[in-house]
Amino acid sequence: MKGQVTPYLTFDGNAKEAIDFYAKAFGVEVQGVQKFGEADFPTPPEAADRIMHARFGKGDFLVMVSDAFLGQPVNIGNNVSLAVTFNSEKDIQSVYDALRDGGIAHMELQDTFWNSKFAKVQDKFGVIWDLDFPKAE
Repeated sequence: MKGQVTPYLTFDGNAKEAIDFYAKAFGVEVQGVQKFGEADFPTPPEAADRIMHARFGKGDFLVMVSDAFLGQPVNIGNNVSLAVTFNSEKDIQSVYDALRDGGIAHMELQDTFWNSKFAKVQDKFGVIWDLDFPKAE
């Protein structure tokens, strides 16, 4: 597992506004923005400009951001998750299994189009985790 946990903020269609606000407030750079409309899966036109994933930060300071997909509610409490990046498939599988025990898999551990193995899990204490294992290209 890599050495830090990264906050992941989820918004209901206003992620771009939040990214700009936080980048200015903290004096950091927006490091990348990917919209749902750029993904390789069918996306309704009204979701095309929503932010699927973005990052802002500088040095060791990093925050990740997205908009929820259409129809997924955003409530205070489910709008922040902790993102953990893993160095091995064995490690991500082990942590996924442990967190899922008594919890809820919002996205099963699976291969993704962005060349990672990824899962989103809410543990038995209500904490939401984004687990990611980037695969070698």
